[in-house]
Amino acid sequence: MKLFAIFGDPVSHSISPLMHNTAIKNLFLDACYTRYLLKNGDILREKFLTLKLSGVNVTVPHKEAAFRACDEIRGVASKIKAVNTIIKENDRLIGYNTDAPGFYEAIKEFKDAKRVLILGAGGTAKAISIYLKEKNHSVNILNRSQKRLSFFEENGFISYSWDNFKISSYDLVINTTSAGLSDQSLPVDEALLDKLFVSAKYAVDVIYNKNTPFLQKASDFGLKYKDGKDMLLYQGVIAFEYFFNHKFSQKTILKEMKKAF
Repeated sequence: MKLFAIFGDPVSHSISPLMHNTAIKNLFLDACYTRYLLKNGDILREKFLTLKLSGVNVTVPHKEAAFRACDEIRGVASKIKAVNTIIKENDRLIGYNTDAPGFYEAIKEFKDAKRVLILGAGGTAKAISIYLKEKNHSVNILNRSQKRLSFFEENGFISYSWDNFKISSYDLVINTTSAGLSDQSLPVDEALLDKLFVSAKYAVDVIYNKNTPFLQKASDFGLKYKDGKDMLLYQGVIAFEYFFNHKFSQKTILKEMKKAF
C-alpha cells in the first residue's frame, strides 16, 4: 500500500485527507492519505523518509522548507522557490507547486480581473504572483513588513510594506495570510481594506470552509468572492496526478475528488 500525507502546522483542519481518500477509494487504488503535524520544517525530508511516504502535500508554514528538502524541482516551483507537493521517484524527492495552477483554475470565472493586489508574502503569495504574472495580470504585493519582499522585488513586482503602501485601484484583492484562520482578525487595517474594496470587483481568501472577516467584508461591499475551496480542490487534483504518475486524467480525478465536498 502506498502512503501519502499532508505536512503542516496547523494541520488538523485540513480536508486534503478526505479529498484524496475519496478519490483513492472511488478509483480502487491500494493507497491511504493521512495528516501529520510537523512543527519543524527543517526535518521535513527526514520525516518523509522515516514515514516511508510515496508522496506528500505541504501546507503552511513549510512550503519553502519543502523546496530546500527536494533533490529536484520541476515546473513553476523552480521560479517560486516554494513546494507544496513532493513525490518519491527512484529514491529522490521531486518537488512541484500545484498551488499556482490550482489557484488560476479557481479564478478563471473572474475574467476581467487584470489588476491584482496580493496580501501577504509567503509561499502561497509567491506561487500565485508568479503564475498570474505569466498569465499577463498586473500584480502588486502588500505585506506587513519589508523583510519578506525581496523575492517579489527581484522578480519585477511592485511591492509595499504597510509603512509605504500607496492606495490604488485593484480588480481583485487576494488574502494569502493566515488572518481569520483561527481568529477574527483582518489581513490589513480595516480602514485600508474598506478603501481597497470600494473600487474592487472580486476578493479571494485562500482560507477555506470558513467565512473569514475578510470575506464577510467583501460581501458587505457587494464583491464577488471565493474562499480557498476551489483552489484546494484543483491543486489536489494536480497533486493526485503526480502521486499516481498520471494514471488518470484531471477530469476523472476531479469528478471523484469533488464528492468529498
